[in-house]
Amino acid sequence: MDYNRLFSKVVSRSKASAIRELLKIIARPEIISFAGGLPAPGIFPTKEIKDIFDTVLATSSKEALQYGSTEGQNSFKQELVRLMKEAENITVTPDQILVVSASQQALDMSARMFINPGDSIITTSPTYLGALQAFQVAGADIVGVASDENGALVEDLEVKLNLLEKQGKPCKFIYLVPDFQNPSGATIPEDRRIKILELAKKHNTFILEDSPYRQVRFEGKAPRTFYELDGGQGNVMTMFTFSKIFVPGFRLGFLIGPAEVIRKFVILKQAMDLCTSPILQLATGEFLRRGLLKAHLQNMVNVYREKRDLMLKTLAECMPAGVTWTRPEGGLFLWVTLPKGMDATKLLPKAVENKVAYVAGVDFYPDGNVFNDLRLNFSYSSKEQIVEGLKRLAQTIKDNM
Repeated sequence: MDYNRLFSKVVSRSKASAIRELLKIIARPEIISFAGGLPAPGIFPTKEIKDIFDTVLATSSKEALQYGSTEGQNSFKQELVRLMKEAENITVTPDQILVVSASQQALDMSARMFINPGDSIITTSPTYLGALQAFQVAGADIVGVASDENGALVEDLEVKLNLLEKQGKPCKFIYLVPDFQNPSGATIPEDRRIKILELAKKHNTFILEDSPYRQVRFEGKAPRTFYELDGGQGNVMTMFTFSKIFVPGFRLGFLIGPAEVIRKFVILKQAMDLCTSPILQLATGEFLRRGLLKAHLQNMVNVYREKRDLMLKTLAECMPAGVTWTRPEGGLFLWVTLPKGMDATKLLPKAVENKVAYVAGVDFYPDGNVFNDLRLNFSYSSKEQIVEGLKRLAQTIKDNM
């Protein structure tokens, strides 16, 4: 059977994840990898989770082991309502929340919900690779907006929005990771957020806000979310996930937005997976109800801050002149820029030969036209691995400059 003639156009638009493919290649234990966006497994609250599962199965086994509602388990959503108010000063009702299988499902659903092939959307350049994958599969025309150390540039965003309208292809939505962006680590300041939100309203589009790392802040004051700045006016939809602030193996997240739009998402999700795992929702809800998230986050922040500081210190000590990097105030990543003329993709096999790995930056650009950037993760590796791995990477760069 020649299946190639049977594949849909969606399959033809699908591309393998550069990160996922790389992780398979560099799984050898002797390679120090800064490639993944993996939380540190040593800080997982294993003991508490075991106790919580015992409680959930003892008190709510029928609900935990049965099919659940597509919208999400009601008791869990009530905890999410409280979490949003306490952590973000966001007031939402349960019908404004959809529980999803982590934010990647929310991205896939958003692409299906709003994008027809050829529709225009805007992202920063660079932006999260998983979002680009979801939007490309849906057939979006992705327009990249220039960014600096503080995220998307307002002036370029306005130019791109005006240009799309003149072309008769108005922007469907603006996708942003405003806090400790993956891949750059940049955070959009509040005054810039206000201007971006004003532009979205002016051009009759909305902001799709992706917030996986927001609570992993090491220093400084957090700007208000786009959702809070919008004041519930319906110009922002925001995705949150527990993958980075709790445990990624639960594959649990949620989307907040206008109730009438969330209802459309519910109908779409019914055709995808019926419901997100009830037992994992109940367990996470119990973790929140017991007030354990705050202490867990504080431990995470302390651990990751030390690792970030060590990575910054080691970069300063060993990288050759002409190499620069960002200094994120939180999150899991920093962004390294090599001298112009160097290609991080071509350099990667040589780095792997030296038993160190990273993600080349080209795949984070909507146009795929910038080659001298790379992303480093500091959350997963041990302190010893950070120092040794960066020494290997610096030597690889020096040998190929």
